[in-house]
Amino acid sequence: MKLTPSKLAQFDRDGYLFFPSLFTPEETQTLNDAVPELYSRREDYNVREKGKDAVRTNFAAHLYSAPFAKLGRHPRMIEPVQDLLGEELYMHQFKINGKMAFEGDVWQWHQDYGTWLNDDLMPTERAMNVAIFLDDVTEHNGPLMFIPGSHKKGVVDAKHDLTTTSYPLWTVDNNLIRQLVQRAGGQQGGIVSPKGPAGSMILFHSCLVHASGSNLSPFNRVSVYLSLCAVSNHIRRHKRPEYIAHRDFTPITCLPDDCLLKDYPVDLPWKDGVPATALQTSSVPFDEMKKAA
Repeated sequence: MKLTPSKLAQFDRDGYLFFPSLFTPEETQTLNDAVPELYSRREDYNVREKGKDAVRTNFAAHLYSAPFAKLGRHPRMIEPVQDLLGEELYMHQFKINGKMAFEGDVWQWHQDYGTWLNDDLMPTERAMNVAIFLDDVTEHNGPLMFIPGSHKKGVVDAKHDLTTTSYPLWTVDNNLIRQLVQRAGGQQGGIVSPKGPAGSMILFHSCLVHASGSNLSPFNRVSVYLSLCAVSNHIRRHKRPEYIAHRDFTPITCLPDDCLLKDYPVDLPWKDGVPATALQTSSVPFDEMKKAA
């Protein structure tokens, strides 16, 4: 998974890379088989759609589910980001996002780094997302929408939306979205939606403006997101629970490439439950807390 010069140039221009069918059906099925049991749990780390029972986001499965612990150390997901950031990485966030049939709600237009900056005090945008489709993604089941090149604007103005959906985001104003889409090509390419079979992977910049519509189709659209951050760029505040914004900045060590199909040992520190310390939060930057202590 070493990125070629042409891929590096494409990422610099567009802010994302798409790799159709990067994982085999057998690898993807191993992950899919684990999702129903994880979604069935009545735990804080399962955020459900507003007024519904459908799971919107499952957080931190790599800490209590062996298949996802292995995915969190998979070289196909880790190595390209190391290439781009030129540094060892830690796991800032791990999500299994569900756009369930008929019930999956919208994700408003936003930059991920906007949330990581405002909530977690991540110093710079030296972090990005890698997503793998666990279901086929089509135009019907709420695919991601990107504004190509919007990462070039850097951090844009955003407002904290606490009411529209069940998960708060720092969202981007509609007028700015119009400007960014027009700059990216308007109706001729100003918005793109990578689509493909289960096992496809997307890598995208933390400042790339993106969204997704609701899923009114009878087809689920479940995807896993690894939010990977340069170790030197770790967050400076624990305002959110640890299952949302992780506090272990240890560099990720990759497993062999066949790890989803073979039994490699992985640590599952939360297999017996989320520790109480993971739920403790503070709005004070932890460097200031250390000084005060």
